[in-house]
Amino acid sequence: MTDLHSRSNSTCELCGNHDNLSAYSIPPNGDGSTEQSLLICDICNDQINNPEKVDVNHWRCLNDSMWSQVPAVQVMAWRMLNRLSAEGWAQDLLEMLYLDDETLAWAKSDSTDDDSAIVHKDSNGAILNAGDTVTLIKDLNVKGTSFTAKRGTAVRNISLAASNEEHIEGRVNGTQIVILTKFVKRAN
Repeated sequence: MTDLHSRSNSTCELCGNHDNLSAYSIPPNGDGSTEQSLLICDICNDQINNPEKVDVNHWRCLNDSMWSQVPAVQVMAWRMLNRLSAEGWAQDLLEMLYLDDETLAWAKSDSTDDDSAIVHKDSNGAILNAGDTVTLIKDLNVKGTSFTAKRGTAVRNISLAASNEEHIEGRVNGTQIVILTKFVKRAN
């Protein structure tokens, strides 16, 4: 633990807080070593372990800590930004964050991820997240309306169907519609 205090200058390595610090071993294979642990505050610890308690604004601190040269900090920043990816600012930070292949593999090995979780992918196989903007790749007749959603139309701030990986929802011409993921591509 003294190594963690030295490395972090006795501050939370995620948010910079000085109070109520403890070692956090990064799952799933955290062995308690300095390389696989962080020094974090009770607030960060509570929110990491209890996703329902996450205060989105608390995690804006990742704007600074994600640039740490410590792989363990990079891993937790990546995981939290992914958890918050529905927030525009978090998605922007995630797109800026670069992890080497080994660190990225570690970040993706989170034991809390469920392999059976529904993943929405566009026509090119890119993963879609809530809040993304997509572009239609073909004209779509919209059932129950008198208009056709034209190819090239941007659909902003999409939401994902929780029970079907092939469905997303978004507004076209002011009407909320369900769109099949095979007819969209993620906008960059």
